[in-house]
Amino acid sequence: MKTLYFECNMGAAGDMVMASLLELHENPNDFLQRLNAVGIPGVVVSSEPNEKCGIVGTRVVVRVNGQEEGGHDHHEHSHDHSHGHTHDHSHDHNHSHTHDHDHNHDHSCDHEGTHSHNSYRDIEHRIGHLNVSGSVKENALAVYKLIADAESKVHGTTIEQIHFHEVGEMDAVADIVGVCMLMEELAPDTVKASSMNVGSGHVKCSHGTLPVPAPATALILQGMPIYSDKTKGELCTPTGAALIKHFASEFCSLPLMRVSKIGYGMGTKNFEKANCVRTFMGDEGGE
Repeated sequence: MKTLYFECNMGAAGDMVMASLLELHENPNDFLQRLNAVGIPGVVVSSEPNEKCGIVGTRVVVRVNGQEEGGHDHHEHSHDHSHGHTHDHSHDHNHSHTHDHDHNHDHSCDHEGTHSHNSYRDIEHRIGHLNVSGSVKENALAVYKLIADAESKVHGTTIEQIHFHEVGEMDAVADIVGVCMLMEELAPDTVKASSMNVGSGHVKCSHGTLPVPAPATALILQGMPIYSDKTKGELCTPTGAALIKHFASEFCSLPLMRVSKIGYGMGTKNFEKANCVRTFMGDEGGE
């Protein structure tokens, strides 16, 4: 049985998940060209080698109209929580979507009120019209709804009333669609994941100081095994949490498997531990 296993010892963010899966792909450059051609407005996704604690992996960079969201610490665990309307996600990329805090694994809160905004229905419409398969659209919409539901509950409003920063949201859509395309092409029979390290401490945002995991992330993580190893910082973003929750059918330690490929998706910030999502692909249960 072909098994894909996500090791989330330093949390998860959308771009980190995508980068780890990209390392498992047979032709990463071809994949990125196709991702950039699916029709996400203004988005260009690229990858670059990155080293953490002596380990070389891949960092994915998402630029929207030539800029990375918030110009911040390049996607590191970060989400931008929507202003009153929703927060967003991304461990590394920071998908902010809305004015709000962008917690960049290193947590800076980015809020810029000058960007145009998209409603949840706008994002749903954009995803529905991308040049991707029906299953990719279905999975991407399901992941996005997990995030939107959490954001609406945190802000005490409805999904229809949530609004996201356009630049941040396109960044988030790129992470989500990219991961869904990679999952379709890698085609594992089953997907499993470790428990999720959420980090610790607080994140300062325009609304005030919030605990880690941030409220929307905490809601998405309900039902999943989580812990903190006392690493200071926000290690899991809404996007990362939603992707793992949607695709993983079981949470466990690394199962008995004959590993064929290993991927390292790197964050931007440096810690004493390698800041990455690690993925294992192989045959489970064989001697």
